[in-house]
Amino acid sequence: MKSLHVVTPLWESHSLSAEIGVPVFLKMEALQPIGSFKIRGIGAACQASWKTSAKRLVCASGGNAGHAVAYAGRRLEMAVTIVVPKTTSSWMQDILRREGATVAVHGDSWDDAHEHATALAARENAAYIHPFDDPRIWQGHASIIHEIVGANIKPGAVVVSVGGGGLLCGLLEGLHQVGWKDVPVVAVETEGAASFAASVRAGHLITLERITSIATTLGARTVASAALAWTQRHKIIPWIVNDRAAVEACLRFADEQRVLVEPACGAALAAVYGRAEPLKGLAPIVGIVCGGAGVSLKLLDEWKKKVS
Repeated sequence: MKSLHVVTPLWESHSLSAEIGVPVFLKMEALQPIGSFKIRGIGAACQASWKTSAKRLVCASGGNAGHAVAYAGRRLEMAVTIVVPKTTSSWMQDILRREGATVAVHGDSWDDAHEHATALAARENAAYIHPFDDPRIWQGHASIIHEIVGANIKPGAVVVSVGGGGLLCGLLEGLHQVGWKDVPVVAVETEGAASFAASVRAGHLITLERITSIATTLGARTVASAALAWTQRHKIIPWIVNDRAAVEACLRFADEQRVLVEPACGAALAAVYGRAEPLKGLAPIVGIVCGGAGVSLKLLDEWKKKVS
């Protein structure tokens, strides 16, 4: 069966390269059919469920994972229910419905929606698609690294936003699959959604009491245990930016690259734009532009006002 994701460009940003003094490449996952990297791993998991003759898919998501499941379900002709927390914008909910998904709103965070969705899937005998904690998803996301290998560019460092840790786990799997075990990964979160950094500091999984960041799609109060386990096998450097830096990075990126991304993606971009301390002395830099479907000019303006 043909993959549901596409091969995305790896662009060199001449403006960023000139500004920070080393080559900077941008892996443009924002150009996936649904606007984010999620379709790689989520698409693989949905196809695997389809092969087991599942008829219905259920997912809890703040937006992008749900969009990937809804898109995959439509392509695979499967019924889809997406459970979103109250923080998910009406804009994103409309996108899910346009893909043909049934949308249910439950809870104040992804964790609340997840609990409701897993119970719903069990009652309806549906396949539950976890947004980030599933080996099938990690394997799908690993394809990003294989595409970078195909471009003949070995990063001095990879910069990526971290929510639940699914993309991080996938990138690390990919790095080890191709023998790039020496490439450090800078894992960026926003203040108020930094469950990974908190877990690394503590040495065990930390569950945040609540998500207070504007980057709601980074809003998993607990990261996947596999993400923390990877810190024992690979150099991963947690980094935290504030909401203002993330939103300003989105606005600058729109000006320079003419592509809209969410603050969750802006977190990683902010680390690159600011040449975060862990990046000094490393080259080239590869930033994963994870994208985000829940963004519009209107929402960007609203986010700008909130952080000003």
